[in-house]
Amino acid sequence: MWDDGWSAGGWLVMSLMMLIFWALVGAGVVWLVRGRRGAPSPGVGEARRILDERFARGEISEDDFRQRRDLLSVQ
Repeated sequence: MWDDGWSAGGWLVMSLMMLIFWALVGAGVVWLVRGRRGAPSPGVGEARRILDERFARGEISEDDFRQRRDLLSVQ
């Protein structure tokens, strides 16, 4: 009664659209995870700024400044 010859094609199109949808969702999750993994720690920039200020005020020596700066670069 409801078969007009398009039911198999309709299911195929609907299945493909669902597959594309889930592929896009998965790609979005992978993109978010990879993007967050390479981000530097938010505290490193602040620590570097404080270190620069202390060196500029003469509170630490040049050797101490370089050692601490290198330590921050590793993290």
